[in-house]
Amino acid sequence: MQTVTLGIASREKVNKRFLEACKGKSQGSFISFDSPAVLFKVISGHRWELLKMMTGAGAISIREASRRLGRDIKAVHGDMSVLLKAGILHKTDDGQIEFPFDAIHVDFLLQAA
Repeated sequence: MQTVTLGIASREKVNKRFLEACKGKSQGSFISFDSPAVLFKVISGHRWELLKMMTGAGAISIREASRRLGRDIKAVHGDMSVLLKAGILHKTDDGQIEFPFDAIHVDFLLQAA
């Protein structure tokens, strides 16, 4: 099962994972944001539903995603565009969209200031 971890990470933490990966040490799959605000801006409620639907689904068209979600195709297209620009979704050679993971793990800590 291919799992991706969504989380909050500093530049230093991302660089450390990169350097360890360069040494041949597996780091897993991560999509990191620099703050909770950015994570919640990129992955809003409708986009979260889209990711849940696409997890493990393989490549699908925007029209099919819209049909599965019961949402307007234009709105789904907009959400997919944001997630593509953020590097969360990927476009296949035949123009379909994929989220190449079977599971999502969300990892961050919010604590008192």
